[in-house]
Amino acid sequence: MARDAKRLMRMATIASMSVALALIGAKTVAWLLTESVSMLSSLVDSALDLVASLVTFLAVRQALTPADAGHRFGHGKAEALAGLAQGGFIAASGGGLLLTVVDRLMHPHPVQNEALGLVVSAFAVVLTLALVLFQNFVVRRTGSIAIGADRTHYFTDLVSNVAVGLAIFLSGTFDQPLIDTGVAALVAFYLLHGAWHVAKVSLDVLMDHELPDGDRRRIVDIAKRHPEVRDIHDLRTRSAGLTKFVQLHIELDPSLPLMRAHEIGDQVEAEIQQSFPDAEIILHVDPHGVEERRVSFA
Repeated sequence: MARDAKRLMRMATIASMSVALALIGAKTVAWLLTESVSMLSSLVDSALDLVASLVTFLAVRQALTPADAGHRFGHGKAEALAGLAQGGFIAASGGGLLLTVVDRLMHPHPVQNEALGLVVSAFAVVLTLALVLFQNFVVRRTGSIAIGADRTHYFTDLVSNVAVGLAIFLSGTFDQPLIDTGVAALVAFYLLHGAWHVAKVSLDVLMDHELPDGDRRRIVDIAKRHPEVRDIHDLRTRSAGLTKFVQLHIELDPSLPLMRAHEIGDQVEAEIQQSFPDAEIILHVDPHGVEERRVSFA
């Protein structure tokens, strides 16, 4: 991987931890002075953000470690493990918030110092939006699963921060504490939905799910584009961190000399590598027309 991509990933993890620390401090003061349950929900979420961002920082550092004798395929799945942990943190945040909502429904009281709550919410929105935009840039440049999971996490925070500010404003304007509690409940369900999405993406990587259909079609098209390739079969793909793994068999004229068949295989592999520069490719050459056992789903 290019050196600048690694640098961007490290910068993204440091930025997320810094934003979480800043928001924890601001929201703690705001919650103590406003007693807003939606502000408390946002504070709890930011505290979990810090833990999740630390996990992402450690996972990215591990994922960028080169392959070694004990890990011949590299350490890329550390990113997926971090994403799974992120899903757990988001789910825990949503579940804890729901418990707080139930308690506030049983013991309602009005929101205080609405102006401070609004200022802190606006600060959180601006800071989180800047982080999400930067993370989005990093994901586009690197395809990092861990940064992508962190981005999803902070995007849920962005939505919740907007909702918290709106809840505080409406609760103070109409003197209805149930508005604050209701918005907190909606944020909780939104967090749980985000947790499921993040966990599913990470589990796909850990379970060696195939690459997207579009990528698989590109690989097939590239291989068949060579004029001497008769057919292909047994295409298998997966990903681990930033590395894609591609295996396939190409079928050539059985009368070709071994050296020529080897050259064609190298040419096809180089074409695929050009479209997937971070991929590890294993290509096997078969004589066309020879019956052999094949996997039915490839």
